[in-house]
Amino acid sequence: MVRHGQSSANATNTYTGWDDVDLTQKGVQQAKEAGYKLGQINDINLKKVHTSVLKRAIKTANLILEKQELLYLPMLKNWRLNERHYGGLGGLNKDETRKLYGVKTVQKWRRSFNAIPPQSDNKHFDYRYHLIPKQSLPGSESLKMASDRIIPYYEEQIAPELRLGNDQLIVAHGSTIRALIKYLEAISDKNIDGVEVKNSEIIQYQLDDNLAILAKKRY
Repeated sequence: MVRHGQSSANATNTYTGWDDVDLTQKGVQQAKEAGYKLGQINDINLKKVHTSVLKRAIKTANLILEKQELLYLPMLKNWRLNERHYGGLGGLNKDETRKLYGVKTVQKWRRSFNAIPPQSDNKHFDYRYHLIPKQSLPGSESLKMASDRIIPYYEEQIAPELRLGNDQLIVAHGSTIRALIKYLEAISDKNIDGVEVKNSEIIQYQLDDNLAILAKKRY
């Protein structure tokens, strides 16, 4: 699993969520470096790539594959791997929200499993979401709510490939990967608060036939 490279929102310390922001030049370089590092890891034979429908993740995935000359691999793009929806916090500076709502409240919204940020009134999502029932489109999400859409994708699209012995690459977002880490490692609701994933960080899992973790490495 790889988190996307630095985005323009990361650079300005603003909440992004489902906003479709681009990579910075630093983010592009980070993605290329992740592709190089991934290519140096022994015993990885990628068969398929999974990413969100947001361009910061898609571009990161393409840059990683290009660095390894693997652009021919199948890539599945799905909204279920999107970043969690930050609701009314979207586009706001994180430091400013701490002043507005208080440090403890913002920390709870950002890192806890169940806290839901303020709802957004803006639900005019674009065509990429036209097949999704309107009642399924979030106005804000806790990490738990995001997990409820992410984990079924893992079980339906990724786990079957892993059981066949096919190495899979997931290129997504901080909260997406935190949700998967929590699920794979059976981390408690309380302890997920301390899990952080950096831009372009690589997390490699080696799994047994039952998809239990044999080894984990971070790069």
